Amino acid sequence: MIHTSKFLFMKRIIIFGITGAVGAYTALYLRQKGYDIIGVGKRNSDNHFFKKYNIPYHSVDISKKEEFNKLPKVEIDIVLHFAGSMPSKMKGYKPQQYIDSIITGTYNVLEYTRTVKASKIIFTQTRADSAYLMGTKEPIAADIEKKFPLKGDHTVYTICKNAATNLIEHYNHEYGINYNILRLPTIYAYHPNKYFYVNGEKKPKAYRLLIDKAINGDEIEIWGDPSKEKEIVYVLDLVQIVEKGIEKSEVCGTFNVGRGVGVSLEEQITGIVDIFSKPEKKSKIVYRPEKPDGRQFVHDITKTKEELGFEPMFDYITLLKEFKREIEMNRFALLWGAEQDNK
Repeated sequence: MIHTSKFLFMKRIIIFGITGAVGAYTALYLRQKGYDIIGVGKRNSDNHFFKKYNIPYHSVDISKKEEFNKLPKVEIDIVLHFAGSMPSKMKGYKPQQYIDSIITGTYNVLEYTRTVKASKIIFTQTRADSAYLMGTKEPIAADIEKKFPLKGDHTVYTICKNAATNLIEHYNHEYGINYNILRLPTIYAYHPNKYFYVNGEKKPKAYRLLIDKAINGDEIEIWGDPSKEKEIVYVLDLVQIVEKGIEKSEVCGTFNVGRGVGVSLEEQITGIVDIFSKPEKKSKIVYRPEKPDGRQFVHDITKTKEELGFEPMFDYITLLKEFKREIEMNRFALLWGAEQDNK
């Protein structure tokens, strides 16, 4: 149990979407740093997971304005907005959920932010707004023209996320609420659920499948061009950026999350084999250049470094070691269940 007496003068922060991977890792990290945290999620219950960290949990559907009456009537310093429907968690295709949870939900969160006199809101944006710039090793800048894919399961989702960022910018100009909009690549964080949805169909997450193969010593294939690079970020580097944004409440703008360095497909897979395979049963790597290439992109994090003071802490191998440690600890089991519960 964390004692709160020495934390009385720390900022009070409310986290919308606290039961997700980004929300949960952020909450525990910030609580350990001494921040006063209030948690909000759509789940009816967090199984009393956050109670042992002295974090009160409130079940709120952010698409319904009246549900915000459930929240305590206290002043808040910073609002972290990680809530909303995602393609990776949506079985089938229900675009209305994006409109309700992301556009209406963000409007309601902003109204709450204004009411509780918070000085800043930090919001997570999809990298799909920059999909038109992907495919090369040229770093993608933070301040780009926001676009959206014209087809696929990320279209309405990205339209709604872009609309949410426009609402946030409006509230900055109208009410003086500062903001950090954080453009996320895939965030690597251990969660017992190894699956996600692509165009509404359930599929195994590629990197989790590769980790399992490495643990079992199974053969692993490298498809397409092994030199293709992508931005790979550990959740605690994202959390560090969030913390920098909290500390520098006056800093306002859109920022890329990343390391600013691509990791090649070959490096990704050899790293997984080195960290997760048993020494006596290393997975054999087979190259399949005739197969499709992977996605390629890297973020320019110059602005994130210069304005927020961010320096990445986790290179790819360190990320994998930390991921393995989280698997072994399984410290979120009460919140998320075990791997066999997430099949």
